Amino acid sequence: MRAAAMRDVRLAVVAVFALAATSVAGQLATYPNLAPWYAGLEKPSFNPPNWVFAPVWTTLYALMAFAFWRVLRLPESGARRNALVLFGTLLVLNAAWSWMFFGANSPALGLVNIVPQLAIIGWTIAAFGRIDSIAAWSLTPLAVWVAFAAMLNFSIWRLNA
Repeated sequence: MRAAAMRDVRLAVVAVFALAATSVAGQLATYPNLAPWYAGLEKPSFNPPNWVFAPVWTTLYALMAFAFWRVLRLPESGARRNALVLFGTLLVLNAAWSWMFFGANSPALGLVNIVPQLAIIGWTIAAFGRIDSIAAWSLTPLAVWVAFAAMLNFSIWRLNA
């Protein structure tokens, strides 16, 4: 295998591992709290059934890993470094949301996280767009879903405050 192809494979493993670790970190807080805590909350009419979340997040994490991989492959630069710092911040906030909302049983703490998380996603898309438009577009579904999740989080907080 050529050196460039081997490098691409190594970077793909890094990207997949980073997103898998983020997913597992979030799931560790989420699943133990689905019942009875989350099941007992008042939810808005637009709350999706629980089964929707796993395929949506699996798809979003796959797109995020793809975007991350594309940016990792680019030559070193200040713009790439900035984009990667933003992406890392996005991953930390993403995993932390589950611990704040589900782990702490607190929709209010979830809001404290998800509002800046949505801003970081927008900044990450902009930073990725300056260096790789495909990577940026790959994060767009995440922005849409997290905007929806922010509305859902707000509604759950308001209904249960």
